[in-house]
Amino acid sequence: MEPAVRQALAITRSSSAADRTVDITTTGRRSGQPRRIEIWFYRADGRNYLSGLPGKRSWSANLKARPAFTFHLKHGVVADLPARAVPVTDEDERRRIFTVLVDDLNQPHNPGRISRPTSVEAWLEGSPLFEIVFDA
Repeated sequence: MEPAVRQALAITRSSSAADRTVDITTTGRRSGQPRRIEIWFYRADGRNYLSGLPGKRSWSANLKARPAFTFHLKHGVVADLPARAVPVTDEDERRRIFTVLVDDLNQPHNPGRISRPTSVEAWLEGSPLFEIVFDA
């Protein structure tokens, strides 16, 4: 992986909303057609993740059915990276990761532009969580 791509994936608490915003292309679980959406990615413990505010998400259902997807960097560095989504199902691991994500989102400068502080419990109950594993 190119150094510029590695750097773009190594977001931190000080990263801007644009730095965190990517597109992903999943394969529709029913249609088999490509589905491209804009989404944020997150970083915890040196690994990258996909998640979202609590609620049902089509992209999540697509990744559960067909884990291969394309991760599109689009701000600063432009790259289309083949990847695989690995669901995070262990409750302790989910809590640990969501604790990092929610702490990041609840910073005073509000990088997630959320209307009010969010909680780990809300994310644990209703948010999908996938580790992103990039193909070699």
